[in-house]
Amino acid sequence: MSQEIELKFIVASSALDALRTRLNGLESRHSAPRQLVNIYYETGDFLLRRHDMGLRVRGDNDQYEMTMKTAGHTVGGLHQRPEYNIALDTSVLDLARFPADMWPAGLDPDTLAASVAPLFSTNFSREKWVVTQGESRIEIALDLGEVSAGELHEPISELELEILEGNTRDLLALARQLITLPGLRQGSLSKAARGYHLARGNEARPLKAPGILQMPAKSTVEQGLDGALELALSHWQYHEELWVRGNGQARGQVLAAVAMVRHVLALFGGIIPRKASAHLRDQLMQCEAALQAEDAAPELVWSPLFGSTRLAITEWLVERGWLAFVDDKARQKLSGSFKRFSDIQLSRHAAELRQPFLHPADDIHYQQQQVRLARELDAIRVLAGHYDEQQTRPWLETWEHLRQAIAQGQYDETEHWRVEALALAPFWLHSGR
Repeated sequence: MSQEIELKFIVASSALDALRTRLNGLESRHSAPRQLVNIYYETGDFLLRRHDMGLRVRGDNDQYEMTMKTAGHTVGGLHQRPEYNIALDTSVLDLARFPADMWPAGLDPDTLAASVAPLFSTNFSREKWVVTQGESRIEIALDLGEVSAGELHEPISELELEILEGNTRDLLALARQLITLPGLRQGSLSKAARGYHLARGNEARPLKAPGILQMPAKSTVEQGLDGALELALSHWQYHEELWVRGNGQARGQVLAAVAMVRHVLALFGGIIPRKASAHLRDQLMQCEAALQAEDAAPELVWSPLFGSTRLAITEWLVERGWLAFVDDKARQKLSGSFKRFSDIQLSRHAAELRQPFLHPADDIHYQQQQVRLARELDAIRVLAGHYDEQQTRPWLETWEHLRQAIAQGQYDETEHWRVEALALAPFWLHSGR
């Protein structure tokens, strides 16, 4: 078993020549392109996918390798997943050769071997550069080809930076050098994720509302910060993908996600000083301004501004960028209960949410509250996950109806939802009213 740690970028076709020039200029050990064919296997009821596992056989010039990737963790475009690789004499699966302790409860290799079948494939050329960055050896792979499921196809144009030996700090430093090129954006969808989507019919991906942060019962405040930023980044990247694929409505959700990152930083601002995130907030505000421009187009997400901003957030999370700015008292708060922190903050932010709407007002007043509404609702989404979703979701949806009525200039609807929202009972402890 090895731990795969890699950073993925999608590459615009217009950027390939400039990227190759940049990569060829690095001091590296270069490998000419090789054609790789991967067959991915699955059961009829997607049992492996439900366990967050991926099974493939790779063919490379009559050499074969069987790989199982197991549940991992993704921050931005940084993927960390355990994987098991077994050399094969032929392309035929041999699941019994995987270690017995790899299999989760409920998965038996003998039973699985009889029920898996090819689901989709990837066929691409891989060109590699191995570089030394700081204390690390890093493989840079440029993959060009396609993923296929039956008659459905989707292009592959990816750059992957993988640690062969070393640390994530050097990986991120190398990425900072490359992201100055236009035409790169961090990718959260793996080849396998795209293959599964094709295999299920390639239905149009829908717009999604921001989710409610769900954290384990005994999470710390610092873990809550991690989870909140990852939630916002996931919302950002999901809708960025939709926007690039032609869904113009997704731009609004990208803008909301960028703002949500700022709102999360503000939520934890009582513990982490503003100077710890000053560079992030400056970049985020530039992204928001660019998204709000009348001529904002999907090409924006391929810009160095967007690339460097997403990478900076990823690096801040992975490298715990706030620790150098906090004292012992703040560290103690960060190690405290996120549940207790949430209860205290829920009361504060609900009061902030309610205050401008306590009395009827004109449309101008309501329009002026949109930024405040977005900020406070994002805070409550982050804080509400310890409670029953049957209580929290209707509470948030009522306030969302109010926000939408204001945005659409529907005064009567605004008044209706204002009254409904003010009448909501708190769903959290130690709330007051």
